[in-house]
Amino acid sequence: MSELFTKLGINWKLLVAQVVNFLILLLVLYKFAYGPILKMLEKRTGKIEKGLKDAEAAEKKLKESQKKQEEILNKARREAQDIVEKAQARSEKTKSEILAEAKNQSDKIIADAKVQIKQEKEKAVAEIKSEIGGLVVAATEKVLSEKLDEKKDMEMIESVIRRSGAKYDN
Repeated sequence: MSELFTKLGINWKLLVAQVVNFLILLLVLYKFAYGPILKMLEKRTGKIEKGLKDAEAAEKKLKESQKKQEEILNKARREAQDIVEKAQARSEKTKSEILAEAKNQSDKIIADAKVQIKQEKEKAVAEIKSEIGGLVVAATEKVLSEKLDEKKDMEMIESVIRRSGAKYDN
């Protein structure tokens, strides 16, 4: 075999030394370079996997948080709508109460005014009757130039009042 190596121009001693050197170099590189590089790559792979898991968890939490936020917003909107509807109902009720009170007051004022007008009318009619009676007596005295007795005065007043269409109560 050494002849074969010699014919090919290979020094077998040198080849064995180079193979041994290569194996030693391979062992040294494996121990001091390849091993630490593999460990570093494994650590980095672990960190990346952890980062991906954390990112997935964060994304999941973000989605849950967004869902909760949406639920809270919807609840707040419903509550706000309820508050607005209740306020509108209260305002309508208050409006109705105020209108009813105003109507009651206006009806009372109108009724009081009617009573007052009726009283004023009765008072005016009484005053007019009294004045008519006096005017009738005065006119009669002038006409007759003498005053009649009280009974005749009353008869004459009633007669004049009947002709004028007004009632006279004694």
